[in-house]
Amino acid sequence: MRKLRRSILYWLLLSPLVAVTLFPFVVMFVTAIKPQTEVHDPSWWPSEPAWGNFAEMWQATGFGRALLNSLYVSCLATVGAIAVSIPAAYALSRYRFVGRGAFRQFLLISQMLSPIVLVLGLFRLAAGMGFVDNTSAVAGVYAAFNIAFSVWMLQSYFATIPKDLEEASWMEGASRWRTLVEVFLPLAVPAITVTAIFTFINAWNEFVIALTMLRRHENYTLTIQVFSQVAGRYTVDWHLVMAATFAATIPVAVVFSWLQRYLVRGLALGAVK
Repeated sequence: MRKLRRSILYWLLLSPLVAVTLFPFVVMFVTAIKPQTEVHDPSWWPSEPAWGNFAEMWQATGFGRALLNSLYVSCLATVGAIAVSIPAAYALSRYRFVGRGAFRQFLLISQMLSPIVLVLGLFRLAAGMGFVDNTSAVAGVYAAFNIAFSVWMLQSYFATIPKDLEEASWMEGASRWRTLVEVFLPLAVPAITVTAIFTFINAWNEFVIALTMLRRHENYTLTIQVFSQVAGRYTVDWHLVMAATFAATIPVAVVFSWLQRYLVRGLALGAVK
């Protein structure tokens, strides 16, 4: 009973924050199911929910193609950033070398640079290499921007894993590579998952680089596709825009819910350190 009362008290204290957080999503969803004639109606609930707005949105906005592009770019950027960050973070957490402290500071300082500061140079570089309007190139840029963050996150987690486990594996005759793959990385799954979640979300929500480098509608990601339904238009079909925006949040919510247990374990690991 004491635990139940404590849980109820915590939920009551957090309820205002939960309400403020969920309010934009409620407005988004309600607008998405309103008929076009009631979009600007001040009433909260439509007279008759227009569930067909989602099907109409899918056809009118090219949502399916943009969804696949966003999934491709975000997954490729996440895999690329994690693949590069794991050995770098492992080296930072396990080895002592000249410039180690300066390199860590560089990783931290690099997070202060906004992508918009470098977007002009990135565009000229991509244009010179023929990578404009290329989703793979956009994924590579996303991975590059997330590597510093991923290394910084992973090296702090890796430092909490006892070295005795690796040394025991070495004494059994395992190589450093085999020890890394079979002993170290399984213990670091929560940390890697947490970093992958943040990297995926950063790539999924990115707007400026995609807007600069992508030209054709068939290569648009979801952020650009939704933006194109508003920018430069005399009239905006807000019910379709809200339906597209609401649908675009579902993949991130699914990934976050699916990997939530790893997120909690990873954050707890960092707190222990």
